[in-house]
Amino acid sequence: MSDDLPKAPGRGARAARPTMQDIARLANVSMPTVSRVLNDSPLVTEETRARVLEVARAQGYVVNRNAQKLRNARTGTVAVMLDFASHRHGAIGDPFIFELLAGVSEALSIRDQELLLSPPGLDDARAFEDFFRARGADGFIILGQGTRDAMLRTMAQRGVPMVVWGAVRKDSGYCAVGSDNIRGGRLAGKYFRERARKRWLFLGDIRHEELRLRYEGLCLEAEAAEGVTVDFLPIVSMAFTATAQTVSSYLVGGARPDAVFAFSDTAAMAALGAFREHGLTAPRDFSLVGYNDIPPAAHFTPALTTINQKTDVAGALLVEKLMQQLDGARARSTLLPTEMVIRET
Repeated sequence: MSDDLPKAPGRGARAARPTMQDIARLANVSMPTVSRVLNDSPLVTEETRARVLEVARAQGYVVNRNAQKLRNARTGTVAVMLDFASHRHGAIGDPFIFELLAGVSEALSIRDQELLLSPPGLDDARAFEDFFRARGADGFIILGQGTRDAMLRTMAQRGVPMVVWGAVRKDSGYCAVGSDNIRGGRLAGKYFRERARKRWLFLGDIRHEELRLRYEGLCLEAEAAEGVTVDFLPIVSMAFTATAQTVSSYLVGGARPDAVFAFSDTAAMAALGAFREHGLTAPRDFSLVGYNDIPPAAHFTPALTTINQKTDVAGALLVEKLMQQLDGARARSTLLPTEMVIRET
């Protein structure tokens, strides 16, 4: 019998677990090479990788993930934060958020990273920093700036690794991925102009930077058209029912806009219901544009005209940007293109 193989244990004795040193000796490579193979390093040839993995499997070698995380000074966990504050009673029901979350989850899974969803108690920059320093997570993916821009800037200044889905600004100081919101607003305005609409209404809370930019784009188009007015209806909660109630109360006051630009497709659907209660339908009485192009938008009655912001690539981009930071590189913000999707409203 070859002296290279571990001796069989005696009766009653427990078989010794193979070590990385055993794998290196049996595969005739160095321990650093074994480490590179087990960490999927590109610095190892395919032939060497195959030989080391074959030996590891044959010997029943199992990677100690906890020890590996300690060696790498990473937890292998990313915290994904949802913007509960922007929804009444913390209830998020917008499918768009879950589309983003699904994309992020898939991208993290491909990289063998664990996802920690919105751990509680992270309400300010200090709490985020403490959670990071305590190695609760390697970094954060924040889905929605909300009204937290000042907090996010502080986190970036303190060196907390993070990427934000939201408005992209050169002076923000943190990495963001988001759509061209001003262009989105201009596309909606152009659509209204082409249909000779004169009384425009914007639905949304412009304390949110993304929504403020969409409103700004809409107003820029209005300035280029003669006789157009733009009204603004703040939506304090992004929840469907709260949006519908706000729009209904607005219409009770006698307002009759002939064009509505909603901050999301869900808000557009809520607005349609409120208008219908007052005997107004789209596109007969008003034109309507939503935002996000969620799957139900095409199948709603009437089908929603909306703005698509390429969320199919957003999840992978958010994860890629965070991984760049964790690897010591500088991650640049990315502005995604927007395009009009014309349907029935």
